[in-house]
Amino acid sequence: MTFKQTVYSKFLSLLNERIDSFQFTLDELSISVMNETKSTAGDKHETALSMLQLEQSRIAEHLYEAIDNKTIFMQIDLDELSDMIRSGSLVQTSKGYFFISIALPKVTVDGIAVIAISPQSPLGQKLMGHSKGDVIEMNGMSHTIVEVV
Repeated sequence: MTFKQTVYSKFLSLLNERIDSFQFTLDELSISVMNETKSTAGDKHETALSMLQLEQSRIAEHLYEAIDNKTIFMQIDLDELSDMIRSGSLVQTSKGYFFISIALPKVTVDGIAVIAISPQSPLGQKLMGHSKGDVIEMNGMSHTIVEVV
């Protein structure tokens, strides 16, 4: 497995963990809602039920967003090669490694930190279309593109 494939797998695992976590929380909230509906002792229980339902709705939104992100992420073609940075590129700069995909927390692969950034992010926009050897400026810092995979 190439370094890029390992990075991709690590980010995919992170997305799956998020989805599982949101699903678990949603299941727990559903149980709480069912238990709360069994109690009909007035305003206190109606307020608690409303709060649980609001939280359930909020978690469901996060779950659907995580599923959408996974769908977008899985559309990345790891076999498509390009010398220019595009969506799906793993970019090594003088400041670190960036995986151009969707915004995700940093992961460490073989002792190397990799940050997933969106092509629409400020740094992603600056990197898009550049290639090995190019230098870009971002927030007063210059990034030299060392490698594009």
